[in-house]
Amino acid sequence: MQTLLPTHDVVLLGIGHTNAHVLRMWKMHPIPDARLTCISNYSIASYSGMLPGVLAGQYHAEQMEIDLVRLCASASARLVVDTVSGLDVQRQEVLFDARPPIPFDVLSIGIGSVPTRAGVESVDDTVLPIKPMQTFLSRLEERLRLAHHRQADKPMRIAIVGAGAGGVEIALCLPQRIKMTLGDVPFELSIINGRDEVTSGAAAKTALKARRTLQANGVQLLLGRRVVRIAKGVVSLDDDEQLEADIVLWATSAVAPSLLDSIDVAKDDRGFLLTEPSLRVTSAVPVFAVGDTGTMEDSPTPKAGVYAVRQGMVLWENIQRSLAGKPLEEYRPQSNFLKLFNSGDGRAIGEYKGVSFHTAWAWKLKDAIDTKFMAKYRDYAITPMTPSPEVDDPTLRMRCAGCGGKVGGSVLSNVLSRLEVPTNDNVLLGLDAPDDAAIVRSPEGRPMTVTVDFFAAPLDDPYIVGRIAALNAASDAFALGAKPFAALASLTVPIGKPRKQEQLLYEVLAGALHEFRQMGATLVGGHTIEGPQLTVGFTMLADQGADAPLTKAGLRSGDRLVLTKPLGTGVLLAAHMQAKCNAPWMDKLLPTMLLSNQRAATLVDEFDISGLTDVTGFGLAGHLLEMLRASNVSAQLDLARVPLLPGVDELVNQGLESTLSPANRHVESSIRVTELQRRDSRYTALFDPQTCGGLLLGVRESLVDAVLARLQSMSDVPAAVIGQVIDEKDNSKSTVQVH
Repeated sequence: MQTLLPTHDVVLLGIGHTNAHVLRMWKMHPIPDARLTCISNYSIASYSGMLPGVLAGQYHAEQMEIDLVRLCASASARLVVDTVSGLDVQRQEVLFDARPPIPFDVLSIGIGSVPTRAGVESVDDTVLPIKPMQTFLSRLEERLRLAHHRQADKPMRIAIVGAGAGGVEIALCLPQRIKMTLGDVPFELSIINGRDEVTSGAAAKTALKARRTLQANGVQLLLGRRVVRIAKGVVSLDDDEQLEADIVLWATSAVAPSLLDSIDVAKDDRGFLLTEPSLRVTSAVPVFAVGDTGTMEDSPTPKAGVYAVRQGMVLWENIQRSLAGKPLEEYRPQSNFLKLFNSGDGRAIGEYKGVSFHTAWAWKLKDAIDTKFMAKYRDYAITPMTPSPEVDDPTLRMRCAGCGGKVGGSVLSNVLSRLEVPTNDNVLLGLDAPDDAAIVRSPEGRPMTVTVDFFAAPLDDPYIVGRIAALNAASDAFALGAKPFAALASLTVPIGKPRKQEQLLYEVLAGALHEFRQMGATLVGGHTIEGPQLTVGFTMLADQGADAPLTKAGLRSGDRLVLTKPLGTGVLLAAHMQAKCNAPWMDKLLPTMLLSNQRAATLVDEFDISGLTDVTGFGLAGHLLEMLRASNVSAQLDLARVPLLPGVDELVNQGLESTLSPANRHVESSIRVTELQRRDSRYTALFDPQTCGGLLLGVRESLVDAVLARLQSMSDVPAAVIGQVIDEKDNSKSTVQVH
């Protein structure tokens, strides 16, 4: 069965309560002929309702986190981790600074709110914002340690600005986090609030219980006063009182994020998007605003997560109705709901239908509600795919092969018109005047290096795939010391509507051009056909220069073997296909693959490097043995020093591996290894095929420290000395002796 590009694009901007419900429902019941794209600033979504419990030590931090990498992979949804710069409502595109726009047929915006700083003249770095919540705990612990170091001889002073539910819970639960971080150290805690009450919106009896609990815990209450300035650790209030503080946590009432300013739709007086009862914005465009992001024009509600949770079901229904052209359902906010505030002592302050309480059973109820809610989104099992429906469009049912399988000329011409293809003096005939072939010249008559690489897309982000494909194809040229100046694309694009094929092709080539510009190359042509899945590759033309290239064949006895990147891309990408690659692992994997080998290859010009190759599909073991055989030497490999990407050890011990790994083991007959070493995950990683892997260098021993220092100055990706070259051989064959 042919893979078809979806006709409709559904985009979720921000993965809060409401949009997360859509993602979960999509996993169970995907909308036919549609693709879901989730856009987030982070690969982790944090549930604010459990943050106080984490501060109080009642939960581990991981329990409040949703792994968006795994959840999206399990739902066959595309995840884009990037910062959105704006929204073109008329063109129906989400805009970014550094990547192509993402089109949508339906968009749901749920990016929440930010604490207001209205009336505050200025603040300094004494303020520690709670958002982004994904990084709050690490930032808080760092600031606590720093403040304690500075104030070791007197109590640490912490102020919380805002006494809503969030501010009260933080004040009650923070003392335990301080104890967990610093031990029994003295501190002073205060709350500043512009109103004369705490827990605004709660019943008077509930507010009284909260106030008494704060006072019983030694929290100083400064109510009915507003912050006007924070400078040099001094908080100035509107009644001229000044309060010294080492840390100020900001938990004030909600205002709209600045991104909403750039969206050309109707807004309320705080900048939130006005919506109809259906949650669609009032400007008659296919955009929904949910959670704190939206304000219903006729019946506004407080900015509280309890409403966002209930909106999820309506949003899911209305996305489907919007695509089908059907009337939309209305969301009716609940008039009353259960309020529960964690007091950090195994109890919770609660209110329901006017009845207030502060009990242990209320905490148990809150814990049950929160953990049940999170369990829905921490299930990363892949739902079995259902057969694709019959295609009604006759132009998509039967497709020709051979040259008849090429992508339509209009698609190609439209894509080329949208791309900014850089020029190069060595391209005589290229895409500025497309012909059946390109004409290039060898720079000043020097040798020209030609290499090609091609692979099936390992990720569901065409822009990132294009970048990886360009770097992977150019890596062989870098390893020979050549400088790419031209590239020919080879792409297989899934069958679909021309506009969808055009968008896919545009994103892939835009990603590739991003990398080509960095290396001084340009795109001069290529070939595209239709096929069952997206595959991307490039033929690279590179100037070899006047000097003889450094090859694999120059290793000398005594040289140290330096690896410039950790291993494990193969097993991590295999895990991602099974929704088993955790977000923190992916956060390390992508920058490693997107690190060009071009700068590391220039070390040849600075140091006495004897041999060099890039580590790619055959794995470290295969490429190392190629070097050894070409140089007629052997090597000792220090297995403990072989660097692995985060997650590789765990995945290997689970039995996961790339499908190419078994074939890469054909070189094992040339490896001397004990049974104990064979069970080491690092040994397994020697056969892991690398996509955009690093370089393997032969370096004179006296120069190793200088080479490592230069590599460290080039990037944060760690390089390592993994062994040395020796003369000893087994029956005149090059071997690797594992130590």
